Amino acid sequence: MRLRILGGLGVLTAAVILTGCDSQPDTTKLAGTKVDAAAKLKATKAAKVKNAAKVKANELGQIPVLMFHRIVPKPQTTDDRSPQQFRADLERLVREDYVPITAAEMVAGKIDIPAGKHPVVLTFDDSSPSQLTLNEMGVPQKDTAVAILKEVAAAHPGWKPKATFYVTRDMFGKTTREEQAQMLLWLKDNGFEIGNHTSDHLNLRGRSHKEVEEQIGKIAQQINSLSYTKPTTIALPYGNQPNKKDWALNGKLYKHQGAFLAGYTPAPAPFSKSFDAAGIPRIKAMDKKGDCAQFCSHAWLDWLKKNPDMRYTSDGDVRTVAYPKYKAPYLRKSFTTWSLPY
Repeated sequence: MRLRILGGLGVLTAAVILTGCDSQPDTTKLAGTKVDAAAKLKATKAAKVKNAAKVKANELGQIPVLMFHRIVPKPQTTDDRSPQQFRADLERLVREDYVPITAAEMVAGKIDIPAGKHPVVLTFDDSSPSQLTLNEMGVPQKDTAVAILKEVAAAHPGWKPKATFYVTRDMFGKTTREEQAQMLLWLKDNGFEIGNHTSDHLNLRGRSHKEVEEQIGKIAQQINSLSYTKPTTIALPYGNQPNKKDWALNGKLYKHQGAFLAGYTPAPAPFSKSFDAAGIPRIKAMDKKGDCAQFCSHAWLDWLKKNPDMRYTSDGDVRTVAYPKYKAPYLRKSFTTWSLPY
């Protein structure tokens, strides 16, 4: 009886030993898996490099940030555009392969557009009724900036009606809290960015730190209370920075990732060493007349078209920063892991 038990234990022990051997990792198989994964990663990167080269991607190139104000039938100042002019501005952007992104997306480096396309940021200052007015049904009135944006987008599938509206206390001409909330919530619900333009549109240059914080913080608080939105970018009135430019970015009631000026050049890409979050240039939307013959939107779009190597061109992958190898010295170190030179 004892011999049988011992024999049984011997068989059992052998089985356990054999089972243990079976559970040991196959190092050869694991090594092969790692090699396969590395080869797959290498092939994927090679494909991305090939695609980037094919579309001549340049994500260290310049981005036009266009500055609009009123959209009115009879422009009274050089800041105004008529509905016809505004439509023509947008149709040109469509023809030249520009795709709108918001100011917030730009400063965050979340430029998610198709390969071979170019980002453009459409900004609207002063929260004018000509930019957004809703009828009784909550639909944008004909010939307002938002209505025209949506019309052009509907006529060109894939072209999204994105823009950033820089708000002051005027709030699109609305005075009651309910009406103001309706306007801001409509923008938010329809994918538009709500930005800070100070409460009273005061020139911040030369003002005390307290005054700057009050002007920026007051409207930031109002926007948040009406739409549950904290602005992440600001357009500085008259394009003037406060005595210390960082005052526009950080305060007790606000924290901005980018501050936009009023002119006169395209903006550096957020991945470029030239990018300054506290002073991002914009371009006035205007024909080639007077000073605008050189410094406004028509002139700069012409220049970018003639100098495609200077323009931001997407590789279609928001997770990479693709560019020709010779532009490597211009890449910000913080984006090295995103880098895709070709």
